[in-house]
Amino acid sequence: EIGMGLTGFGVFFLFFGMILFFDKALLAIGNVLFVAGLSFVIGLERTFRFFFQKHKMKATGFFLGGVVIVLIGWPLIGMILEIYGFFLLFRGFFPVVVGFIRRVPVLGYLLNLPGISSLVDKVGESNNMV
Repeated sequence: EIGMGLTGFGVFFLFFGMILFFDKALLAIGNVLFVAGLSFVIGLERTFRFFFQKHKMKATGFFLGGVVIVLIGWPLIGMILEIYGFFLLFRGFFPVVVGFIRRVPVLGYLLNLPGISSLVDKVGESNNMV
């Protein structure tokens, strides 16, 4: 429960920090809370194993490098690196998320609209893992 709360607050602070034109303090708090919450949810050992697999080192470098750059004080560059690393790290989970969202009544209808459906299908396919 604590981990989900920390992760939720981390995502909130990250989103709010981006809305407020990449506020350094909010993004730094959001990054720390997100990583701490993830560690609480799945455990320290599993978090370490997830991030530091050989085939995910590039993605981990971008993600954690972006976190460090945000903490140093360059929020725009750090968030760009972080988002890229996030998509590389969690690429394997996108088909599951897309399948879940397609079952939600209103969101599923929106995802099945003609222009959006083809884009979501591309995001939802996972041919290669990172």
